[in-house]
Amino acid sequence: MSDIQALYQLYLANPTISTDTRNISNDCLFFALKGDHFNANTFAEKALENGAAYAVIDEEAYKVDERCILVDDVLTTLQELAKHHRKQLKIPVIGLTGSNGKTTTKELIKAVLAQKYSVFATHGNLNNHIGVPLSVLSISLDTQIAVIEMGANHQQEIAFLCTIAQPTHGLITNVGMAHLDGFGGFEGVKKGKSELYTYIKSTGGTAFINRNNHHLMEMSTSANLRKVIYYGTNKEDDLYGELVKADPYVSFNWSAGQYTYLTQVNLTGAYNFENSLAAVCIGVYFDVSPLRIIKGLTEYYPNNNRSQLTKTERNTLICDFYNANPSSMSAAINNLGALVAANKTAILGDMFELGEEASAQHELIIQIAATAEIDQLIFIGTNFYAYKDRYAGLFFNTAIEAAVFVKTMPLNDHLILLKGSRGMALEQLMPLL
Repeated sequence: MSDIQALYQLYLANPTISTDTRNISNDCLFFALKGDHFNANTFAEKALENGAAYAVIDEEAYKVDERCILVDDVLTTLQELAKHHRKQLKIPVIGLTGSNGKTTTKELIKAVLAQKYSVFATHGNLNNHIGVPLSVLSISLDTQIAVIEMGANHQQEIAFLCTIAQPTHGLITNVGMAHLDGFGGFEGVKKGKSELYTYIKSTGGTAFINRNNHHLMEMSTSANLRKVIYYGTNKEDDLYGELVKADPYVSFNWSAGQYTYLTQVNLTGAYNFENSLAAVCIGVYFDVSPLRIIKGLTEYYPNNNRSQLTKTERNTLICDFYNANPSSMSAAINNLGALVAANKTAILGDMFELGEEASAQHELIIQIAATAEIDQLIFIGTNFYAYKDRYAGLFFNTAIEAAVFVKTMPLNDHLILLKGSRGMALEQLMPLL
């Protein structure tokens, strides 16, 4: 069976999708995806044994019975099925991308919109060529608004993901020094992210734009967007706000109309002001009342190691180690430097996917950290370690080596920033802090 309409009927009867035999639910559809080091066709029979209603495969050798649906390519079929499902949904879909703050902003938008609507938002960071179709296929027919996060590490990726998510509204949080290797430098990042604006323009959609970000303003002008809602710190913006404080939590005023509202979110870092303001802007646009917007924001608590303040028996931790790039790293360092605390320590791990810029960007981060008001600097990873003889601070090749040091020289009564790329596994240090 290769007909998407026929497959869609099976999906409607069995609307749960699985790509992992370890997470099979009864009567789901199992899609046997392939990767560089695995071939899920080999698990099709097991998926059926575990309760899957059907298994979608692309190798005939693994067709055990009529419940195996043979297609030319499983991934392409998954994407096409998602496109077909999306076309049936006559709802607003907010497409969201950016170098930093995507997931946090998505969660804040969801928290606000959920005060009035039945909302679907991307789970975790399922935001790539597999995650986006899985997200779209998770949108139930009674959903009123969806928020789809889209990530990219090379050009034309956002453009492709837009053909699946088909957003009616778009938001780029920012553009920064992320995935430089795949994008070919910062200008490549801007070009890649602006593909969302290009799609929104082509379909007559609406974009939400932070007027304070000159890169986004430049990109939106180049895209010749027609329908734009501005938010920022200028009183002429459609949604105006100003940061009140960020020590440790972010508090800000915002105005939409004649009234001004004070709101605090359970996030640390002044950079989360603009993420919160974006959520307020979208809430106002979709007619969520001010009091419900405030309720949604104040009741959101991060639990994903993104700008998450955690108190242990001995220290206060700023857990922000889900990912890192030079833009988010410098923002986190500057935030720590601005906070008031008797003792401040920054534990910084290597940043990945920087290509030829890796060495220079790691040195720049060391220099930024050296000028911040931080008492102790700990750098972890081979990129940072290369500078151990040139700069002050403690340098370790791995988190395990750093853990040995922390065990022998424990930290007490410190405000500690943990920031690094996911692959650095800085969570290994948490039990010691």
